[in-house]
Amino acid sequence: MRDAEFFRSWMAATAAAVEREADRLTELDSPIGDADHGSNLLRGFTAVRTALDTETPAAPGAVLQLAGRTLISTVGGASGPLYGMLLRRTGKELGEAPEVSDAELAEALDKGVGAVAQLGGAAPGDKTMLDALLPGVAALGTSYRAAALAAENGALATVPMQARKGRASYLGERSIGHQDPGATSSALLLGALADVAERAEGAQ
Repeated sequence: MRDAEFFRSWMAATAAAVEREADRLTELDSPIGDADHGSNLLRGFTAVRTALDTETPAAPGAVLQLAGRTLISTVGGASGPLYGMLLRRTGKELGEAPEVSDAELAEALDKGVGAVAQLGGAAPGDKTMLDALLPGVAALGTSYRAAALAAENGALATVPMQARKGRASYLGERSIGHQDPGATSSALLLGALADVAERAEGAQ
């Protein structure tokens, strides 16, 4: 079972991963976006870390809802609302239970990803964060590491795609050949989850 501390650790690990990869995310965003994906997410997840240090939600769902609200209020562009929706909806699905199972987290994340798809109007193959999130969440039934690898492969698979949603879609065929920054940061989110889960297993 996973408690609130596990989810705080997940958000902290995501913040650290975004900090480490912020320049690369912005570099990926430069040819097909506004060249601000890394800096926007860095600001957002730094604020999430501060919020979770200030407040101490007692339930996993409350941790994710606070993180989601913080991202929506601090991140500009599309990534704030989309990541905020992902975490808020996942947290809402988890409810107020003090501990949740891996299966419950997988199911809640699936609902969160569905809410992102609805908000952004995107589908698999549109060259968006969904191309990493959908295969990643689908692989959660195998293991957290399998989910992280599936998300990473999903992000790499966006390179030959033509963007059909978001700022990159304005470029048409010129968006082909570039890895989607949103899919790449989504893979970081699931990679951080796998790291935290493996540390938790090792500590037992």
